[in-house]
Amino acid sequence: MDIFGKGDGYRWMDAYILAWIVELATDSFCGKYLDFKNDPQGKTSAQMNHAARSGCRNFAEGCERLMTSTSSGLDLLNVAKGSLGELRDDYIKWLLRARQLPWDDASDEARTVQRLDLEPPPGAVAKGATGTAGAAAQGGAGISACAGGTAGAAASAGGTGSAGSPGSTGGAGASSRRLPPYSTRRFCEHLLAQYDRFAPWLEHGDSFVRANALVILCIRAGKMQGAYIRRLGEEFKTEGGFKEKMSEARREQRAQQEPADADAPPCPACGEAMRLMHRKRDNSPFWSCRNYPACRGTLPVEK
Repeated sequence: MDIFGKGDGYRWMDAYILAWIVELATDSFCGKYLDFKNDPQGKTSAQMNHAARSGCRNFAEGCERLMTSTSSGLDLLNVAKGSLGELRDDYIKWLLRARQLPWDDASDEARTVQRLDLEPPPGAVAKGATGTAGAAAQGGAGISACAGGTAGAAASAGGTGSAGSPGSTGGAGASSRRLPPYSTRRFCEHLLAQYDRFAPWLEHGDSFVRANALVILCIRAGKMQGAYIRRLGEEFKTEGGFKEKMSEARREQRAQQEPADADAPPCPACGEAMRLMHRKRDNSPFWSCRNYPACRGTLPVEK
């Protein structure tokens, strides 16, 4: 049993890449437009940069913690998602202060940013295909999520498929790809390449264009992270968390090491063979279910 079910494949997730793009673009936005005149104490700039950083870093830390704690991992993922929502509202406020309305969802500008896909990582190959042709067969749909190792199986978390309204869950999931081994340089090259796809809006000379684009990207990244959180919740209901997996692994190990007693009665609760145990307080024997602690069936030892 693999009790450490999550790995570092999250770095190839669209949700993580897009959060990085939002953070980089926010740093650029604040440096260019939030000066002493409109942010004399620097509080707005600091808060926006903090929210952007949180949307990315808390997502990474949450994914790392999933290896040993589903609860703390989900808590951090929720913080990341909430931070992106906070940052979205900061950009909306920037527009409203100038009496500008956000782009209409049906406008050409909004639809273009909404539907612009992220590219798959270099070297990603569609499962069942080989070589670069396999990766190309996936088209422009990005890696949605990865819950396995660096090249392991992955869990879909809401991609950026061509059907893509903000945060669309369309597009090819990472479960359809074999991911390339992670390296810091390869990741940074891929990240910058994806940033460049949005650069016409994120580095536009008009602050309102930048703010509108970032509103959309905050929504997209937040919805991707939300889809991943929901998927993890469903997995937890069926597979349990780290503690449950540890308990199951211990039971499996004990079952392999301890052959069943020929005289052991079946557990009255679950029917599994029982094993002879002794109470700590008086060393008296009793039968305990081999599935303890999942099953707490006991029987007295007949004398």
